[in-house]
Parts: sequence; structure tokens; C-alpha cells
Amino acid sequence: MKGNEELVKALNSLLDGEFTVINEHIVQSEICAKSGCDKLAQDIRKRAMHEMIHAGWLFERIAFIEGESTISRLNSIKADKKVSERFINNENIEPGVINRYNESIKRVGQTDDQGSLDLATRVRIIEEDYADWAEKQEA
Repeated sequence: MKGNEELVKALNSLLDGEFTVINEHIVQSEICAKSGCDKLAQDIRKRAMHEMIHAGWLFERIAFIEGESTISRLNSIKADKKVSERFINNENIEPGVINRYNESIKRVGQTDDQGSLDLATRVRIIEEDYADWAEKQEA
């Protein structure tokens, strides 16, 4: 199934975001581990692995629609020095991730590719769940 250029761009944009978040979670996990928050470090590392799965789904979808996967732009990553700063930073990042998915869902919806739309919607819901989890860690 051949996807159009706009669809491939939208999926690659999400792929850029996933790789940014993977790197960010790995850095944050190390900061938590060095701060003695081993359980939190493990939870965040698991989250990075989940993001890798999301990236894999995006790679598979792009290949299915005969597009070329590109990771062209990683967003900046803030390496917080304290565990508490990690969640303050997360509050600023997660809405951005969710917004990126919302924007891509709009773009993908205009292409009449239900499979790509379903994938983007599925991952957005997972990201929303993660944002809720991160908020609870601060409490």
C-alpha cells in the first residue's frame, strides 16, 4: 500500500518525537538512579522501552505504506539535576508529546489511511496515561 508524502511526513515527525523521548527517559532514569530513587529509575527505564515499542510500530507502518523512515530532528533534551526537576520538566514535555500526536492525527485523518490513524490514536492514549502517571509521582 503506497502512502502519500504528507502521511509519511506525519509519521516520521512522530518517530522523531519518540526517539527524543526515549533518549530523555534514559537520561532521567540515570539521574533518578544516582539520586537513590531506584524504583523510579526502573519505572522510567521501562517507559523508555515502551517508547521503543512505539517507535517500532511507526517504523513498521512507514514500511507498510512504502515510505522511507527518517529520524531527522531530535528535540532538545533537558537533563535535570534533581529528581523533583524531572517531573516539573515532564509536565512541560508530555503535553507537547500529546499535542504532537493530536496534530498528526488531524493530518493523518485527512489522508484516509485508517491504519495509520488507529496507530497514532492508540499511541496518543498511551502517552496520556503516562502523563497521568507522571503527575501522580509528583504528589
